[in-house]
Amino acid sequence: MTITPSFIYFDLGNVIVNFDHRRAARQMAEVAGAAEERVWDIVFGSDLEMEYERGAISTYAFYEAFCSRTQTCPNYEALLLAGADIFDLNQSVVPLINELRDRGHRLGVLSNTNEAHWNFIAGGRFPIVNDSFEQYALSYKMRAVKPDLAAYQIASQIAGVAPHEIFFTDDRLDNVVAAQNAGFDACQFVDVETLRELLILRGMLS
Repeated sequence: MTITPSFIYFDLGNVIVNFDHRRAARQMAEVAGAAEERVWDIVFGSDLEMEYERGAISTYAFYEAFCSRTQTCPNYEALLLAGADIFDLNQSVVPLINELRDRGHRLGVLSNTNEAHWNFIAGGRFPIVNDSFEQYALSYKMRAVKPDLAAYQIASQIAGVAPHEIFFTDDRLDNVVAAQNAGFDACQFVDVETLRELLILRGMLS
């Protein structure tokens, strides 16, 4: 028998908002006056972005590393904005999130993200992120990234419920499998229609 979850975690990227890392590399390159492929290799082709998302380095340390490796000195705020202005709301999921919220279900965001990206997303551009979720399990704050087990353990503590009481959806299959191994009821996000069917099966929607 399927248990009705008491908490739902949504992944952020490619579920609630879509993003484009190539756009980030292009925009950061323009601000820094550097070659786009060089910026791509430095930020996304190395461990720099992951270390930033893991919370192992601060935003300013990320900036300093970028400057050092590109041998440039771009404006700090302009570079952060160039790297963060890469998100667009996934309009298709908004009605579903609103319906779940209006039915009184507890909702949260469980995401690999960094401080600059989160400040951009939560800065008022996407009201649903601020208005519909009560908890935010963010990798840079947890100092743990999916699919590491610690990320799910901490997310469970943040939600205040046992892992088996949590339903989680993520676009990446490796994150879903890791969540299942951590005890979550987790399914890969394919589209809103499929997610709705899964929630109906669990008694969260009718």
